[in-house]
Amino acid sequence: MTDNANLVLLSSLGAELSQEEAGVLGSLMNPRELADGDYLITEGTTDNSLHVLLEGKLEVVKHTGGGDIAGLAILREGDLAGELSFIDGHEHTVGLRALCPTHVLTLKREDFESVVDAEPQLVYKVMRAIARSTHRIVHRMNAEFIELNNYIFKQHGRY
Repeated sequence: MTDNANLVLLSSLGAELSQEEAGVLGSLMNPRELADGDYLITEGTTDNSLHVLLEGKLEVVKHTGGGDIAGLAILREGDLAGELSFIDGHEHTVGLRALCPTHVLTLKREDFESVVDAEPQLVYKVMRAIARSTHRIVHRMNAEFIELNNYIFKQHGRY
């Protein structure tokens, strides 16, 4: 088994995959190293890529106007990035910036689509993993919203 296949099995994408399926998926993926401050994704661009964060941290950033950038969240090892643009091809609404040396595995949509007919179960399992990842993000955002809401309205902004 290749190094990429082993990395896939250890990632959130590999939760349901057999070794053979991980080998197929790993052969489609490319490793990428980012230095502190490098952008994996630039807001407003399209790259049709799914990224698996293997090591390091990525900050989710958004331009707020006047040249300012706001940090919205931190992605950690095991998180997926670029899921929605990977699926729908739309522009990224946020950027992702490395906070330290970071290692990701990248899957291009066109490479993934090349195995749809030959490996439908693999495709199904990867799409389930993407749905789980998206669900986790929404759950985390909801919890943060409730916490902020409670802070503002129940404590009137006081600690």
